Amino acid sequence: HIEVKGFSSGKDFKLFPGGAEEWDWNKTNTRHVPGIQREDVEYLIEKGAKYIVLSKGMQDKLETSKETLDFFEKNNMKLGVDYYIEGTREACEHYNRLVEENKPVGALLHSTC
Repeated sequence: HIEVKGFSSGKDFKLFPGGAEEWDWNKTNTRHVPGIQREDVEYLIEKGAKYIVLSKGMQDKLETSKETLDFFEKNNMKLGVDYYIEGTREACEHYNRLVEENKPVGALLHSTC
């Protein structure tokens, strides 16, 4: 489980500048395969994230969909967003480090598999 300040611990979270919420995969039809959906990433950008950390889960089972990767590749320069795809432990550490540096960071964190 993941612990987020102001929330009880949970399995999946969306973190963004100024807030957080539980990440309900059903809203965007996210599954381990094909993985994180573009809509989830766009939500973080709409919330002001310029750095995005995507978690692959504890055992790297959560993929990032081709559509999401294509979205980053096609729009990265225009959006001015840096993104990182890492295992959950590394993703949490990376997110916390960016927050400490006062960067506008968003994250999609999956605590299992």
